[in-house]
Amino acid sequence: MTAAAPPMSTKALLTDATTVRLRPRYEGSNICTWIGFKHVNYLVEEAVLVHFADSGAPARRLYEEHGLGLDIVALETRILHAFHMDDVAEAEVTPDTADEDRTLGFRVTLRVERDGSVLKAVAAKVRVSLRADAYLPEPAEPPAEFAPFVVDRLGAEGPTGELARIRVSLPDGDEDAVLASLTEGRNAYAWKWNIPYPYCHFTERLQMSGYLRLMEEAKDRFVLDRGISIKTLLDDRRWIPVVPQSSVRVIDEAVMEEDLYTVYTVEEIFKDLTYTARMDCFVVRDGALTLTATGRITHGYAVIENRSDWRLVPFDRRVLDALAGKQSGT
Repeated sequence: MTAAAPPMSTKALLTDATTVRLRPRYEGSNICTWIGFKHVNYLVEEAVLVHFADSGAPARRLYEEHGLGLDIVALETRILHAFHMDDVAEAEVTPDTADEDRTLGFRVTLRVERDGSVLKAVAAKVRVSLRADAYLPEPAEPPAEFAPFVVDRLGAEGPTGELARIRVSLPDGDEDAVLASLTEGRNAYAWKWNIPYPYCHFTERLQMSGYLRLMEEAKDRFVLDRGISIKTLLDDRRWIPVVPQSSVRVIDEAVMEEDLYTVYTVEEIFKDLTYTARMDCFVVRDGALTLTATGRITHGYAVIENRSDWRLVPFDRRVLDALAGKQSGT
């Protein structure tokens, strides 16, 4: 017979640090052997999941026994050193939850060895909600100490009135009119997309990794629309986009097969070195657009020097004009 698992507790989850060694997925190496920001964030997510498991509250048990979906609802990441294919990261997860918090907080540090030295490569902040499942019959009640972090809907832990403040009128229900209203007066690109099940989890809702994939796609669509697609700059000058910082926050739920409107807006171009863009995601509800997630990402460009090295480069006039939405003479 298999011994029954001990009752779950938040004691270790909220007090003990955990460390795990992780390897980035092969899929994340898209240009030479460097790992993209999305898969760096996947390492952060995996480290948090291991922390829950090592603390006696694995995601599977939370869901199967207590009907609680482990949802990352905020993720803020700074990338200090690039990861390469076959690197092994040492991931340290430190609890960071205050007494009054309604989400579980963690700080995640990824370290990597370079030339005999161990470098701090990534610093991230993560917030987690435990979403009560309503899709299947009522499960067993979770231990009372988990109750402060349980929500009936993602975003419910946010400030009162936040959802009402960010609603936008839906013009005539016409797709082109909606997209035009979302980009009017902005240096932005937007598109409509139907949420497929591979981007979802717990049977129904879009998960954090899905928003990270959208953020990556938003960049790709934006630069293609501006005439400086990823392949164009690779072919012309061996330039690749690099990401020093990104963040995503879930505001409300987006459900499988809903239409999602994603807006990518350039907010600031810092000299000729980096630019910051905001991603906002909306669904249509009750005749209006409701924000489900928002995030920011900072991009620069690097030139490929050889198969293992790159260096940062300043934007030229063509790239600056494209990012600013201006006609370029080059």
